[in-house]
Amino acid sequence: MKTYYGDREKCYKCYRPKSSCMCEYIKAVDTDTKFVILMHPKEFKKVKNNTGFFTHLTLSNSEVFIGIDFTNHKRINEIIESHDSYILFPSKDAINLSQTNPKRSDKSLAIFLIDSTWGCTKKIFTLSQNLNRLKHMSFTTTKTSKYDIKTQPNEAYLSTIESSLVVLELLNKHKIEDVKKEELDGFLNPFFKMIEYQKKLIKNPQSHAVRFKKRTPIC
Repeated sequence: MKTYYGDREKCYKCYRPKSSCMCEYIKAVDTDTKFVILMHPKEFKKVKNNTGFFTHLTLSNSEVFIGIDFTNHKRINEIIESHDSYILFPSKDAINLSQTNPKRSDKSLAIFLIDSTWGCTKKIFTLSQNLNRLKHMSFTTTKTSKYDIKTQPNEAYLSTIESSLVVLELLNKHKIEDVKKEELDGFLNPFFKMIEYQKKLIKNPQSHAVRFKKRTPIC
C-alpha cells in the first residue's frame, strides 16, 4: 500500500519513499519468540535510514510501538505478563544469550528491543517503569556492524536488525527456535539494499535531488 506524506509518495509498509521502497527484499521469518520493537519518536522521524521497521517486517511475530514512556501501555503490559520477557540491554546483570539458555518456564519468550540512539534509550528506560522490571539479555559476538553509512558510538555496536539476527542465531543454538539457514542468510537483505541505495545517493546527490547535512539527535 502507498500513501502520501507532504508532496512525496511513500510506502505505508516500510515507511520509505516509494522510489526507495525495500519491501520486495523483505521475507518474513516465523518464530515462536515474540519480538517487541520500541521506537523513540525521533528515531521514527529518521525512518528512511532506520532498521526498526525492517526488523518488524522481517519478523512475523513482532510488534512495533512508538513512544517514550510505556509504563501504562496496555498492550506492552499484556505481552510482559503473558511471556517470559527480556529486554536486550548489555548490563552487568544481563543473561548472556551466547552462553545461557534463557528459557525458565513454559511461557513463550518475548524479547524487547529499543530502537533509538543511546541517549534516547536511556530516557525511555528512565521513564518506563515496566521496562525497568524486565530481565536484561545480552550476547557476545565477533560480528561488526555493516552499517557503514552511519557512525556507530562503538565498533562493537550493531543496528537493530543486525542484533536481531544474532539473537535468532543464538535462539537456534539453544533449540528455542528452528529458523532455516536460508532464512537467516537472507535476513539482512533489505538492510544491505538500503545501504546500497543510500551510498548511491551520497555519491551522486544531485541526480536524486537530495541534500545531505549532518545532525546530532537530541532527546
